[in-house]
Amino acid sequence: MPRRVLTGEVVSDKMEKTVVVRIDRRVMHPLYKKIITQSKRYAAHDETDSYAVGDMVRIRECRPISRRKRFEVIEKVGA
Repeated sequence: MPRRVLTGEVVSDKMEKTVVVRIDRRVMHPLYKKIITQSKRYAAHDETDSYAVGDMVRIRECRPISRRKRFEVIEKVGA
C-alpha cells in the first residue's frame, strides 16, 4: 500500500524533533457550490530540527512515532 505524501507549510517548530504542518485543500460546498479552503494540521517528525516556520515541506506517512506523529518530513519544497 503506498504511503500518502502531502505538501504544506510549517506553522510551528517549538517542539524538539517535531514540526506542525498545515495542509490546505480546496473543496466545493455541496449546497452553495462555492469553493472553500479547508485546512488540517499534522505533527511530523523532523530528525535534524532543520525546518522553520514558513517553510514549505513535503511529508510522508510512516509508522507511528508517538501518539500524534504518523508523518515524517521528506524534503523542503521550493527555494
